[in-house]
Parts: sequence; structure tokens; C-alpha cells
Amino acid sequence: MRWWDIEPVLELEHELFPEDAWSAGMFWSELAHARGPGATRHYVVARTVPDSGSADRAGRLVGYAGLAAAGDLGDVQTIAAARDQWGTGLGARLLGDLLRAATDFECAEVLLEVRVDNTRAQKLYARFGFEPIGFRRGYYQPGNVDALVMRLCDPATSVPVDEPVQGETTHG
Repeated sequence: MRWWDIEPVLELEHELFPEDAWSAGMFWSELAHARGPGATRHYVVARTVPDSGSADRAGRLVGYAGLAAAGDLGDVQTIAAARDQWGTGLGARLLGDLLRAATDFECAEVLLEVRVDNTRAQKLYARFGFEPIGFRRGYYQPGNVDALVMRLCDPATSVPVDEPVQGETTHG
């Protein structure tokens, strides 16, 4: 993810998470820590492959994900796929990218929070080896929705899904 991706990321963010969407400032802050030798963040976006002759040479932004690393601990900050991409494997590809980054950051484990009512995401995380370890009551505001905390020990041994998704590409 680069600064020019923030506007389309925000559009998708507000569509998918209208009550608790991140602000532009939050994404800017994360990207400020994503480059250089002391980087502690990894953010990626996914775009469709543009049609030949299309004015949109970059393709439509259809997903994004971010990881923060501190010491030997990684934390999935965000992961999202456009609704028309659900079931295509895009979420798995984004998560796989984050876990490879966690391995590069030498993280011994990766944590994440997921809404208790988001069973689709919970199943994805479980496929990668994440296990539930607790709850954070009222974590998602203003809806006061609980978060399930999940942990993956040793992300280097997780088996990410690397199957290509037709019409989709990632860049970071």
C-alpha cells in the first residue's frame, strides 16, 4: 500500500465497516512505519487486472491488509476484501501475504481480533492455524460488539493458500 492507495482504501473501508471505519490519518500513520530499515508495518493492496483499453490502468482496488510487528509479536491490524470478491480466495491470499511478512519480521506468533459475529473471517483464520485465546468485550465501537482474539504460533509453519485468483493482482 502506498499513499495514493489511501483514498480507494477508505472507500472500501467505509463500505465494509461503516460504524468503525479507520480514518485517513490512521492509514497515514501506519504507512509512516512501513518503509525503510526500521519498518515495523507491512501493508498490501489487491487490484483487479485492468481490461485492455481501460482508462483505469491500475485496476480497481478490491482488498487490503496490514500487519504491525513489535519484537517477536505480529498483529493483524486490518484485512478486507470487497464483497464481490468474497469466496474467490482473495482473503486467503492477503492473509498469506501478512504471514510471510510476519516471518520476515521474525515474529514468533501473530495475534488478531475479529468480530464475534464474523464467522466467515473466523473460519479463514482457523484454516491458517489461528486459535481462539480470549475475548475483548465491547471492542468494536460504537456498536459495542465483542472481539474474539485469535493467535497463531510460529507463522513460518502456517500453510498460506497461494493459488492465483483470476483477474486479481497484489502490490505493496
